[in-house]
Amino acid sequence: MLEVEIKAKIEIEPMKKRLGELGAEFINRTHQKDVYFRHPCHDFKKSDEALRMRKVEDNYFLTYKGEKLDPETKTRKEIQIRVEKGAFNLLKNLGFSPIREVEKWRSFYQWEDLRIYLDEVKGLGNFMELEGTSWKHKEKMFELLQKLGIEKRKLTRNSYLELLESQVEK
Repeated sequence: MLEVEIKAKIEIEPMKKRLGELGAEFINRTHQKDVYFRHPCHDFKKSDEALRMRKVEDNYFLTYKGEKLDPETKTRKEIQIRVEKGAFNLLKNLGFSPIREVEKWRSFYQWEDLRIYLDEVKGLGNFMELEGTSWKHKEKMFELLQKLGIEKRKLTRNSYLELLESQVEK
């Protein structure tokens, strides 16, 4: 599946208000823990890929993210499958090692055919992610950003893992 994504640092409460004014529908709020893995023979950082295990409540999802395909957005191939908790041990036995955990509270909104996430990321702050599943969503996302008063220069193509890692490197 293709994941088209745009991300910006925001203030949560004003953004909730703006989303409500635009008619976005609040869906739910979840607590998520993502564990990112290092491949034993392939450098995901160099290839701009990622492998993570996400825990949402009592559910687990293994996700592969391919390299970024677009210079403006964080568009990439994504494969996500629901797995059992034991998949952690499977990955470790295959030589994958955990790199870092990313923890967040995520509020999910729907606006037309776009998903909107307001994330409170431990150690990073608050972000909004707009997501779609096809290239046609890209233009619509930029239109929504304009309606929300978010300038293109405030966007980031970095993942939460990359943002946390860049804090350590400074």
